[in-house]
Amino acid sequence: MPDFPHHQSAHCESGVAANLLTHRGIKISEAMAFGIGGGLFFGYLPFIRINGLPLVTYRAAAGHILRQIASIPGVRLYQKKFRNREEAMAELDMALASSIPVGLQTGVFWLPYFPKAMRFHFNAHNLVVYGKEGNEYLISDPVFPNPVRCPADDLARARFASGALAPKGKMYYFTALPAKLEHGPLIVRGIQSVCRLMLDTPIPLIGVRGMRFLARRLSKWPRRLGRERADLHLGHVVRMQEEIGTGGGGFRFMYAAFLQESAEIMQEELLHDCSASLTTAGDTWREFAAMAARVCKGRARPDDTYAAMAGSIDRCADLEKKIFIALKQWAKRQA
Repeated sequence: MPDFPHHQSAHCESGVAANLLTHRGIKISEAMAFGIGGGLFFGYLPFIRINGLPLVTYRAAAGHILRQIASIPGVRLYQKKFRNREEAMAELDMALASSIPVGLQTGVFWLPYFPKAMRFHFNAHNLVVYGKEGNEYLISDPVFPNPVRCPADDLARARFASGALAPKGKMYYFTALPAKLEHGPLIVRGIQSVCRLMLDTPIPLIGVRGMRFLARRLSKWPRRLGRERADLHLGHVVRMQEEIGTGGGGFRFMYAAFLQESAEIMQEELLHDCSASLTTAGDTWREFAAMAARVCKGRARPDDTYAAMAGSIDRCADLEKKIFIALKQWAKRQA
């Protein structure tokens, strides 16, 4: 197996996409992969439960970035899920024998190279297997600074973790790519995709409307649920924001980096301005998280109230609505 270009990243799926593309000769930053893959999102989905609590997501669904990249003309992505563990591991070994680095969807809890304190039941973690020595696989996990190793039995267990978002042995790799990517049209398409989800969905649980919905719900939790369960729900919102991937603020910072890089490519000042504004939105999400963490840990300040936290989320919604309206209008002029 030739050397694989391992680069630590902020988010597993965009990091894997960028590393796989770079390996095939298309050098691309994680932020650009995240942006052209339409990775930014918000959803408050109480009908989907994670550990018995409503799903709150700050980025697109698992696999969305890779599907968006795979739809680029000239790009072909092989993907497969399995019912049989032995068959899944055998096909992985066959690809590695052909010098093909393979992306996998796994369950974090069963990966032994994660410190015990960081293991939790999250089944949409992406990584790249790029080689095998004896009974150990060589892994480029984008959340770690250096490549790691994983015993075969543990990797098989992680590939077939049960529960929400069960990976079912999913593996994938690029089978065809164009000589180069034309960034301009892909930037416009990626921005249009995110703007539709953040502004134009009729579902009130998604995008900017979803933020406002969460703010309204959150402000009523102490009265509707009681303080103990309200704090439990609040802690879950923060955990989903700050521990799954890069968190709500972190995803905003990454998309701001994409807009900044795009501004240079497109020579467009408006993208610079939107990048700066989205950074402010990310800071506001982090301020909400800090306030919520103090409340959950019993260290609340006098002004750390549920009403104040709901107000922070509403301010995020106001900022992001202005940003995505401006981006939507700009992308429409480019089409």
